[in-house]
Amino acid sequence: MNYLYHLIIYFEIYAIVAMSLNLLIGYGGLLQVAHAAYYGIGAYAAALLWTKLGWGFFPGLAVGAFAAGMLSLLVSLPAWRFKGDYFVMISIAVQTLIYATLYNWTELTNGPFGISGIARPVIAGYSFVTTGSITVLYGVLALGLGMIMALLKWSPFGRALQAMRDDELAARSIGIPVNWLKLQAFALASAMVGIAGGLYASYVSYIDPTSFSLNESILMLSMVIIGGTGNVRGPLTGAAVLILLPEALRFLQLPDAVAANVRLLAYGLLLVVMMHLRPQGLAGTYRYQ
Repeated sequence: MNYLYHLIIYFEIYAIVAMSLNLLIGYGGLLQVAHAAYYGIGAYAAALLWTKLGWGFFPGLAVGAFAAGMLSLLVSLPAWRFKGDYFVMISIAVQTLIYATLYNWTELTNGPFGISGIARPVIAGYSFVTTGSITVLYGVLALGLGMIMALLKWSPFGRALQAMRDDELAARSIGIPVNWLKLQAFALASAMVGIAGGLYASYVSYIDPTSFSLNESILMLSMVIIGGTGNVRGPLTGAAVLILLPEALRFLQLPDAVAANVRLLAYGLLLVVMMHLRPQGLAGTYRYQ
């Protein structure tokens, strides 16, 4: 039963990750390849506050989200001028730079050795130490954020994002502040994935830079592309598929070294098939151009 709870917890964390990335891709038509970097910023900021300063669960989570959002805002200020492939290259560079910082700033992050001893959530004196209790807590948080994302789609902010996605020039012509809108979208999505990073750190109790590499960003991107964009169902579907796929491959009983490569191959094949047969994803409503 604990193993089932473990899978559900990972699904809840990655559901938040995928929904945050869908805000950029599905609502705004903005491709982000540095999402794992902001995921890591949220995780490290929260973990440092919990382990070094003894902060409470929600304050640490909030500061982690704020740190990820603000860093994304600062990075996006000079980057919004670039579009398409150029912006993708910049986001890859940002991903690499943040990963290198986490790996080499040993005085703060402990470098490749990471941060251990991260406590499980404690709220109002109650310790969420069992996987069952964490499943409930993370489920409530994921559900709440999912509802916010669903409502956001039909808000003035969400409608402006979709107008920008469909035709940026037309959006500018009717007075939508496109540049400011992009900055807001990146900051909000990064803050949301920062929350997921804090939840991940609190659950696994140990983090190191390898959990926030470019490969992780590609996995996050795959979830959104495979599941679909433009609504909340798509990211949830993609998160479920890519959480369950490695478990299905376990039945092949391959050696660990081989299994890792087979898993990457399966992800790649699935992406290629989806892009050709159903570009809008399994449950999406928007086809990213």
